[in-house]
Amino acid sequence: MQNENSILAAPKRTPWNKGKLIGAKPPLLARYVWSIRTKLQIEKRIRDLAIFNLAIDSKLTRLRCDRYKS
Repeated sequence: MQNENSILAAPKRTPWNKGKLIGAKPPLLARYVWSIRTKLQIEKRIRDLAIFNLAIDSKLTRLRCDRYKS
C-alpha cells in the first residue's frame, strides 16, 4: 500500500539552453584572435595558448579544404 505522500511528482525543469542563441556563431575577427593570443602569452598560460592555436588552426584547415572541394 502506497501512501499518496510517498509518490513525488518530478519537478518541472526548464531546459538549460532555453532562450539562448543556438546554432552557428559568427567567426572571430582577426583582432580578437590576436588579443586572446597576447593575453594568454602575457599570463604565461602555455597550455591554453596551445589549445587555442590548435583550435584556430584546425578551423582554418577545415575552411581551406572546404573551399577546394567545389
